[in-house]
Amino acid sequence: MKKIFSMNRFEGWNLSLPLIQGGMGVGVSLSGLAGAVASEGGMGVISTAQIGFEEPDFVGNEEACNLRSIRKHIVRAKELASGKGMIAVNVMVALQQYREHVKEAVRAGADAVICGAGLPVDLPELVEAGKAKIAPIVSSRRAAALLLKTWDKKYGRTADFIVTEGPEAGGHLGFSREQLDDISKIRFEEELTGIVEEKKKYEEKYGKQIPVFAAGGIWDASDAKRIEALGADGVQAATRFVATKECDASLGYKKAYVNAKETDVKIIKSPVGMPGRALNNAFIQKTERAPESVERCYHCIKNCKPAQIPYCITQALIRAVHGDVENGLVFCGSNVGKIDRISTVREVIEDLMYEKEVKMP
Repeated sequence: MKKIFSMNRFEGWNLSLPLIQGGMGVGVSLSGLAGAVASEGGMGVISTAQIGFEEPDFVGNEEACNLRSIRKHIVRAKELASGKGMIAVNVMVALQQYREHVKEAVRAGADAVICGAGLPVDLPELVEAGKAKIAPIVSSRRAAALLLKTWDKKYGRTADFIVTEGPEAGGHLGFSREQLDDISKIRFEEELTGIVEEKKKYEEKYGKQIPVFAAGGIWDASDAKRIEALGADGVQAATRFVATKECDASLGYKKAYVNAKETDVKIIKSPVGMPGRALNNAFIQKTERAPESVERCYHCIKNCKPAQIPYCITQALIRAVHGDVENGLVFCGSNVGKIDRISTVREVIEDLMYEKEVKMP
């Protein structure tokens, strides 16, 4: 097999593959999945969104449980990785505890901090230079330009890498509902090449490489090769890693992916206030007809008003990851319908990162 991407732009990184496993919460990408990906030479990512949900004192003590669990999962993931690859965290800017999560992850030894669901304009303030790599998730050249300019002017820093997420990704998306209703109108390839061009001035100014990872709808090596031709240095993939033996989600959650068809996927409006891609299950259909009563707040998202949302996203995500997939929220990428079995992390990585050799007759 032939590796697709070159590693020339990753000098000094503890990676043997330019692959990021995307962060998925609540509870889908924890230490088990992240550690397995890192052990294969990639970057395993732990989602910090309500990461303490399985702690016995979680209800009513969410903030402390989340911080405690961030450390626990980073330590465990590094043990599973055995010195290979990198362990990162994905911290949503929309979280109430965004700043605290970032700081705790760095203290616990995360190799990188990746932030999306909002622009992390203050991320350099939270991560001391050299302690961990920092990266934003952006969906347009405009957003990348704004963020890189802000970091440069305010902090004299720049990104260590950039994740560029397209409209076919799962979970919360950086596009409007109108755009996502007809994604053919989104010129993601143009945005990707624009971001690659935009970061060059900061590479020159800071004398460092700023690799760009493309995300959203990356299924196999042919997609990775197409992305490489556009100037990307690597890929981020998430959906394919859910239906693996190593994924932290329940077997019922994984089977929901295996059984899903392309027609089961829907763009929804999340209580977070952003559009997202999810399975159109009984829960989504029920809450679109009538809101689900929100009895308590789990202090997850900034500006959340329990009396005005259709359901509690924390409860919906926890129910799903525990296997109650018809009564919970199941985020997914556009390619979920292609998954037909539960495989392994190694098999997924081989499909993504290596071209199959064609044997001549």
